[in-house]
Amino acid sequence: MWQAYKKGFKAWLQLEKSLSENSVEAYLHDIDMLTSFLSINAESKTPATINIKDLEKFIQYINGLGLSVASQARLISGLRSFFKYCLLEQITTADPTLLLEAPKMQRKLPDTLAFAEIEAIINAIDLSKPEGGRNKAILETLYSCGLRVSEVVNLKISCLFLDVGFIRVTGKGDKERLVPIGGDAIKFINIYRTQIRTHISIKTGEEDILFLNRRGQRLTRVMIFLIIKELAKKAGIEKVISPHTFRHSFATHLVEGGADLRAVQEMLGHESITTTEIYTHLDREFLRNTLQQFHPAFK
Repeated sequence: MWQAYKKGFKAWLQLEKSLSENSVEAYLHDIDMLTSFLSINAESKTPATINIKDLEKFIQYINGLGLSVASQARLISGLRSFFKYCLLEQITTADPTLLLEAPKMQRKLPDTLAFAEIEAIINAIDLSKPEGGRNKAILETLYSCGLRVSEVVNLKISCLFLDVGFIRVTGKGDKERLVPIGGDAIKFINIYRTQIRTHISIKTGEEDILFLNRRGQRLTRVMIFLIIKELAKKAGIEKVISPHTFRHSFATHLVEGGADLRAVQEMLGHESITTTEIYTHLDREFLRNTLQQFHPAFK
């Protein structure tokens, strides 16, 4: 019985919501957890007969499994999507998730690098080695464009429009966006392509991937993390950083410089502006200066 609902839900996520395979599998896993819970409790419920009390018991159950607050909130989001689908397809006449409360999450802000710290990390690269030129191009691109690590490892040569200062990026849910790219990143990408990449024996299927390892394959996300971690250590930076720190710093520096939040949202590829607002953790001095500059009562 539930298999038919799951099959329809999967098709809806793929065709109507255009979600990636990983996201679709995550949503289906949420429904699997719900049906497992119902089975354990010998509840022969259908989507139409599930009520909020059933869901509250389910949330208590997953909380007892030791799932983190973030995982619980994501699972509830999956349930909401499922029952939205059920309403649209007239499988149910009411949405039992409507009054379901998600656990409160504290937004944890990752460390931000100052521009001088980013320069120190990039300057720690050994350019006498072939991978040094590649790594410089990668880090300049990460910071210049604010890319996710998955976006930089999958960046294609055919998506580079360096003559006009843009790259086309495929983000979450296979959504594409055009992102401006800075002069330094362009310079070091061109050096990498003409002086380093041309000497690599490229694996079949990887010909269009920009950044390759010495075996001619695209880099893994873990490899990018290890590169940055090692460079930060060489630069004497003790903050906990990752490839995302460059993305976070990109957005923070833009917002602190007065960039429009909607423009930052577009460049980061965030579907919701509320996701971008995490980057507005500006220091008090900056806020005070902004008020003094623009608020009539402070002039």
